[in-house]
Amino acid sequence: MFDSAVNPVISLLENMLSPLILLVSAVGAIYCVILGAKFAKAEEPQDREKAKQALKNAIIGFLLIFILLVVLKGLTPQMIKWVNNNYKGTI
Repeated sequence: MFDSAVNPVISLLENMLSPLILLVSAVGAIYCVILGAKFAKAEEPQDREKAKQALKNAIIGFLLIFILLVVLKGLTPQMIKWVNNNYKGTI
């Protein structure tokens, strides 16, 4: 009974993780290029510092999202085993 509820969610996760990793990578690269151009165009020191900080924050954010998606993709089989071992017959 529990498997019928979990299997669709797991298959959805497995099918969507690879495209999500590609999408995050592409959007992150495009956004960082735009912010890099904004940084290069900035003439005032204050604008340059704001653009630099925005670029730094974007890179850190996209790296964290990318790493978390890759970890989720790698840990999905272990999470499935854990759920199957610990929650058999509890529902």
